[in-house]
Amino acid sequence: MSQGRYRVLFISSQPMQNAAPLRLLAQHPQLEMQMAYCSLPTNTHLWQSWEYLNKDVFDTPMMDGYPWIYVPNRSLSPSLGRFWGLLNPGLVKMVSKFDCCIVYGHAYASFWLVIATAKFTGKPLLLSTDATYLESAAGGNWKVPLKRQLLPYLYNRVADAVLVPSTAAKRFIHSLGVPEKRIFVTPYVVDNEAITSIASQANRQKIRESWQISEDALIILFCAKFIERKRPQDVLQAFAIANIPHSYLVLVGEGPLGDELRATVEQLGINEQVRFLGFVKYSQLPEVYATCDLLVHPAEWEPYGLIVNEAMVCGIPVIVSDRVGASYDLIQDGVTGFTYPCGDVGILAELLRKTLTNRVQLKQMGKVAKQRMETWSSRENAAVTVEAIRTTIDLKQNNKS
Repeated sequence: MSQGRYRVLFISSQPMQNAAPLRLLAQHPQLEMQMAYCSLPTNTHLWQSWEYLNKDVFDTPMMDGYPWIYVPNRSLSPSLGRFWGLLNPGLVKMVSKFDCCIVYGHAYASFWLVIATAKFTGKPLLLSTDATYLESAAGGNWKVPLKRQLLPYLYNRVADAVLVPSTAAKRFIHSLGVPEKRIFVTPYVVDNEAITSIASQANRQKIRESWQISEDALIILFCAKFIERKRPQDVLQAFAIANIPHSYLVLVGEGPLGDELRATVEQLGINEQVRFLGFVKYSQLPEVYATCDLLVHPAEWEPYGLIVNEAMVCGIPVIVSDRVGASYDLIQDGVTGFTYPCGDVGILAELLRKTLTNRVQLKQMGKVAKQRMETWSSRENAAVTVEAIRTTIDLKQNNKS
């Protein structure tokens, strides 16, 4: 340690969407931190998949207020979609300069370089994961048997501690045999203060006028990429079945399912009630949330789902499928929103009717949702991260003595 401070190396594949916790960690009196990135947003050749195509909409500061460095990627085939797509050998010599390492994931060769170096040099190693199930987002679950063998070893024998962003992830890691005392829930958060500030300045009437929707109408929001795992077709079907008077559906996003969704709107005869906004810059999203009444997130593969945070911070309730990890921590049925079985369009339609036909309850749910986010913030994230670092380093040192 340097002058009683923990020197901590953080390793991430790319800059994170919300850097507020990192800024708090950089100011913490017990830490001397360094973030090492294996790629940058300027490496545009890495962002070819629809899973990453929306990176250009994140126009808020992601790299301000904390120390970071880019470690050159030497991969012969750079990509964020392949194990060997990130190969940053410069990370190896950095490990020895710090008291411990925090690695965000294990999907790339670069991460395994750090993991191996940390174990070889005896440095405390904290692995971070948002995984909540073994299945892959891309389907083709041939890796599941391999994960079933590898992950328990990785998190039990290799990692000294595991950082997870939600209760759902904690339950998954615990199911792999990792003791609860070695699992730390660092809440997956957004910049609550920044989002609240933008939302409070939204001109709801003006925005609705631009959408050609009246002030007294009810608006359901879907905000995600138009890809299979997000299941945007479910919200269209449920909206049509619910058939709520004077209601509209606004879809923010784009993707390979775009043409199919627009055709479905025509087939269902709801084209007058549906608005497609395309991609919206991240700095403008709080205004969209504040203009709507309810968010629906029907995804079938969503380890967490930060849009749930964003919507609730803006004071609107959320309906999510039971495959959305955020539901365990943020959604209390009938209080901050509702959870339903993924793919059950009938139940989703019933929940839309139940929620939107009682405006008093809808408003109250939004108020409580906003209150819930007061204790699911960057403050809690940073506090637990420091606790995990301190506990892991102290335990490592005690075991050596």
